[in-house]
Amino acid sequence: MEAGLFTMPLHPPGANLTETLKSDLDQIVKLDELGYSEAWIGEHFTAVWENIPSPELLIAQAIPLTKRIRLGTGVSCMPNHNPFVLANRIAQLDHMAEGRFNWGVGTGSFPGDMEVFGYWGDDAAIDNRTYTRAALDTILRLWTDPRPGVYESEGFRFTIPEPQDDVGLRAHVRPYQQPHPPIGVAGVSPRSSTLKMAAHRGWIPMSINLVPPVQLKTHWDAIEEGAREAGREPDCGAWRVAREVFVAESGAEARTHAREGILARDFKGYFFRLLPKVGMMGLLKNDPDMSDSDVTIDYLIDNVFIVGSVDEVAQQLNDLRGEIGAFGTLLAMGHEWDPYDAWFESMSLLKNEVLPKVS
Repeated sequence: MEAGLFTMPLHPPGANLTETLKSDLDQIVKLDELGYSEAWIGEHFTAVWENIPSPELLIAQAIPLTKRIRLGTGVSCMPNHNPFVLANRIAQLDHMAEGRFNWGVGTGSFPGDMEVFGYWGDDAAIDNRTYTRAALDTILRLWTDPRPGVYESEGFRFTIPEPQDDVGLRAHVRPYQQPHPPIGVAGVSPRSSTLKMAAHRGWIPMSINLVPPVQLKTHWDAIEEGAREAGREPDCGAWRVAREVFVAESGAEARTHAREGILARDFKGYFFRLLPKVGMMGLLKNDPDMSDSDVTIDYLIDNVFIVGSVDEVAQQLNDLRGEIGAFGTLLAMGHEWDPYDAWFESMSLLKNEVLPKVS
């Protein structure tokens, strides 16, 4: 099993953007040194807690400071972008990374961003899922055969001009990796149709951090179904599973950090407020009949988070794989490293001592 990072990121209101960008970059550099295989960086425009509007810029900054870690958007929210512009920007970034790049894509889900770009509510100007499918197909066409003409779908329209060879005018920017960078797609709901589509198209399926194992098992069912419908064997090694992880020398110490530290702050201050507003509190529940008030930090530590000593976390991961099946990469969720030494130690123990014990 590989170890990776998925960072939204998470910084509380009032945090200094200059300093949080530095700390997010520092985490990626340190994880590269520890041997983490990949890092995915989120994109949000109106989320104060998730304060990176351009993961591409942070990735560009991280490329020369890292050596091995693959860097990815987590994700490019397709309805936030004109597909022609995004196709060129992502292709350029792939060249800058010399192929050390994964392209995460999604339909967009943060209410403020959806309102800004016109796909929020019953009177939305565009349907975000329709836009995403059309934009993705268009970008893949542009990277393969950017023929002159009008490209049009719900929410976008652009024209590629006829080539003018005497002055070198043409649509010409294609990715470094051929036919395109590895594409990752995150799934949320039980038996996620998004993950089924990802497996059908040979893309990277990623399961988010919020869902308990009983729902993760249905994600693999969807991945397996999508792959078989496309006539290919399901690849569990491609499956990424995101989890909240904290490892310490003792289980008691780890649980104290989770219960009283940054993990608790981020869930109490953000997720426990956001998810009920968007009707998604049920994501966290083992039992849909649970009341929202029963979803506490202690419940999450016992049922969703991966928290404990080295041996306890290794056992939890082995139990998780026994319940949902094998997966290739564990994506530890990004949080502020406060206290820094404890969080750095947690990420180091996960990579160097826990994962060798996972069968």
